[in-house]
Amino acid sequence: MKKVVLIGYMGSGKSVVSKKLAQQIGFSVVELDEMIEEKCEMSIETLFSTKGELFFRKQEHQLFLELLSEEKNIVISTGGGTPCYFNNHELLNGENVVSIYLKASIDTLYNRLLKGKQKRPLIANLDDNEFKEFIAKHLFDRSFYYNQATFKVNVDDKNIDEIVAEIASLLT
Repeated sequence: MKKVVLIGYMGSGKSVVSKKLAQQIGFSVVELDEMIEEKCEMSIETLFSTKGELFFRKQEHQLFLELLSEEKNIVISTGGGTPCYFNNHELLNGENVVSIYLKASIDTLYNRLLKGKQKRPLIANLDDNEFKEFIAKHLFDRSFYYNQATFKVNVDDKNIDEIVAEIASLLT
């Protein structure tokens, strides 16, 4: 059974691309953050504020392992930090696993995230200047992990259909 794992920074399009890609290639789709919310019976925001990031990352790792061992074809949309903790990056190219890094520029991410900033616990309280610096620093810190992906797809100035078509062609 094949797993297609989408990774990338928050705002890179993992959620929307995973749904459309799964539909196009006939796979199931799983949103890792939604799975965590269901299992813990609370939102990601509440998890971060009440249990802390370490608790969240442990849940994320456990569920990621479970998804990778399932006996079905799945497109997995991960959280932005998923590859960066508990050696999850080492799972991105396992047997029957293909990972895609949705690579976006700082400006693209900034513009996409600005609208829904309050819903994201890591960036909700940053002012605009701090916000752009935060994205740049995170991208730098996470680039090693993101670049472990099987394929990299630049998403700047592309619509969802173009991104999905590019990924689908990589999978054949």
